[in-house]
Amino acid sequence: MADSSEHLKLAFYGDDFTGSTDALEVLAFAGMRVALFIDSPTPSAIARVGTLDAIGMAGDSRAMSPKEMDERLPPVFDALARCGAAIVHYKVCSTFDSAKTIGSIGHAMRIARRHFGDGCIPVVGGTPALKRYCAFANLFARSATDDRIHRIDRHPIMRAHPLTPMHESDLCILLGTQGEFDVESFGFPDLEQGEEHAQSHLEALLRQQPDAVVLDATSSRHLTQVGRLLDRWASTRPPLFVVGPSGVEYALTQWWRESPSWNGAGGHFDHQGTMDIPDCVPAKAPVLAISGSASPLSSKQIESAIDGGFEGVAIDSRAMLDDERWTQSAAALVDDVIRRLQQGRSVIVHTARGPDDPRIGQGIAMLEARGRSRDDARREAGGTIGKRLGEAAKSILDRFALKRLLLSGGDTSTEIVKAIAPIALTIAARLAPGAPLCRMVSERTGLDGLEVALKGGQMGAPEFFVTATRGTT
Repeated sequence: MADSSEHLKLAFYGDDFTGSTDALEVLAFAGMRVALFIDSPTPSAIARVGTLDAIGMAGDSRAMSPKEMDERLPPVFDALARCGAAIVHYKVCSTFDSAKTIGSIGHAMRIARRHFGDGCIPVVGGTPALKRYCAFANLFARSATDDRIHRIDRHPIMRAHPLTPMHESDLCILLGTQGEFDVESFGFPDLEQGEEHAQSHLEALLRQQPDAVVLDATSSRHLTQVGRLLDRWASTRPPLFVVGPSGVEYALTQWWRESPSWNGAGGHFDHQGTMDIPDCVPAKAPVLAISGSASPLSSKQIESAIDGGFEGVAIDSRAMLDDERWTQSAAALVDDVIRRLQQGRSVIVHTARGPDDPRIGQGIAMLEARGRSRDDARREAGGTIGKRLGEAAKSILDRFALKRLLLSGGDTSTEIVKAIAPIALTIAARLAPGAPLCRMVSERTGLDGLEVALKGGQMGAPEFFVTATRGTT
C-alpha cells in the first residue's frame, strides 16, 4: 500500500465486498473523503481518486478456509499496519456469520495479533442503524421476512445460512472458540454511567489481559461512547486493530463529530472537498441484476423484481458446476441477457429462489457424486458459481454499455467485482441501509462511472431491485 497522507484517520479491510461498501457508505455520508480499493492501492490509483480521509480494501476472507487466511491475510495486514492510519478495522458482516472452517473471524484475529501486537483486540458487537443489537455480548438482528428482532441463533435467515449457519449468539463464545483465546464482555450498562466510569471499567478489564473484548451497543448513543473509547485506545497504541461490522464506522464518526479536538486540516467533516453525495437515486433502465443468494429475503426480492417488470433468467447450477456444459451455457446466457438489455428490458439473473430451491440440492448432489464431502461440496459450489457469474458479468459488460448493475449475495458480489476489476468504488447515492449505490473508478472507458449496488442476502427491502431501477425521491 502506498504511504498515506497525514489526513488518513482510518483504514479498513472488508471480509467481503458487500460489507466493504457498507463501511464505505457510513464514512462517506459522515462527510469523509473515502474510497474503497479492490487491490492494495498504488500511488497512481490514489491520485486518480484524490485526497482521502479514510481508505478501504475490499476482500474476500469471509469465504476463506483458515489455511487460505494464513496464506493471504498476512500481506494485507502488513500493508494496513504500515499505511499510517491510527485505527485499522477488520470489517465483518453485522450478523457475524462465520465458522471455524470458513470465514473464521477468530482465526483472522489470531493472524492479526502477529502484525498489530499481542494486545487486546476490541470487537464492536452492534450496529443499531442496521437493526443489529449487541447486549451482554449476545447478538440480535431484525429479519426482513417478518420485521421482528431475533437472537441471531434463532434468526429465520441466519440460523439457516447455507454456508455459515449461526448456532451461537454469544460473541465471546463464538469468537473465543474460533480463535482459541479468551474473549471478555463489556456490557452496555457500563456505557450508560458516564465517560469516566466507562473508561475506568475498560481499563480494569484490560488489566485482566484478555485477548479480545466485545463492546455492546443497543443504541446510537452507546456507539458514540464506544467511538470515544476506541479513539482514546488508539492514541495509546497505534495502530489499533479493531474487529466488527460498520458499527465501528458509526461509532468513530459519531464520536468525531462531537469531539472538539478533531478539527485540524483535513480532520473535520465540513472541510472543503467533502464529496457531494445525493440522498436520492435517479431512475435508470435497463438494469442488470445478478443474484447468487439463497436467502428467503432474496427470494422475495427476485419475485418483486419480476412482478415489477424485470425479466427473470434462471441458471441451472448443475450446468455451472460442469466445465464442459458451462462453456456452452455461458455463451448462451450472455447472448440471451444482452439481447434482452438491447431491447430495453431490465434483467435479473438468479441461481436460487430461496433456500428450498431444488437447484441448490442438485448442484451439491452432483459434487457429492464426484466424491466431495457435503461440506466441501457446499463450499465448492458457492465458490465456483460466484466465479462463473463473475465471468459472465464481465462478458456482458464487454459487449453492452450498462449504466447500473445490481448484485445480491456476499460471495456473488465479491467474485463479480473481482472479475470486472475496477480500481476503486466511491459512493454515488443513498439507496438502502448497508447497500449504497456506488460508482466504479476504472481506467476502462466503458466501466468508469458504472453504478453498482452490492448487497448481502439479508439486506434491503423486498422491493430493493425495483427501487434501484425506478429511483427514489
